Amino acid sequence: MATKIRLQRHGRKSYAFYQIVVADSRAPRDGKFIERIGSYNPNTNPATVDLNFERALYWLQVGAQPTDTTRNILSREGVCMKKHLLEGVKKGAFDEATAESKFQAWLKNKQASVEAVKVKDSEAAKAAEKARLEAEKEVNKAKAEEVAKKKAELAAAAAAKAAEEAAANAPVEEAPAAAEESAE
Repeated sequence: MATKIRLQRHGRKSYAFYQIVVADSRAPRDGKFIERIGSYNPNTNPATVDLNFERALYWLQVGAQPTDTTRNILSREGVCMKKHLLEGVKKGAFDEATAESKFQAWLKNKQASVEAVKVKDSEAAKAAEKARLEAEKEVNKAKAEEVAKKKAELAAAAAAKAAEEAAANAPVEEAPAAAEESAE
């Protein structure tokens, strides 16, 4: 029986998540499987992988063939690296302690690179947020200047109108008229 390690789709339309299963290659995608060894959710950032490491390693060692996507997932989680190192131990290239130390070094390096990417992404998000905030402040400042200018214009117009009304409503001085009469 040819076995495959593959993804089994679950979830709703436009929001799929997957179970990582070991199944007969002749079984349908979402059909009968031998064992469920994990899950994969690509909807989170970064994608969430929950994997039973020992069972995945066991199935790879007994000959189960992973599909392309599951091979990428298993490689990212270190299962393929561990299998490669254990095959080196079988061939006598090095002992099991050396293989374990190499795997731990690889795992530490992998975790450091993942953390570096997460930090870089968070810094980029913070920088983008700061740039957006600065742009918004500039826009608000420009709007405030426009509003102040319009208010000043309206206040000047209102003052001019009030001055006109005051001049129109002001009583006409009698003194110049009286001076004209006396001059005659």
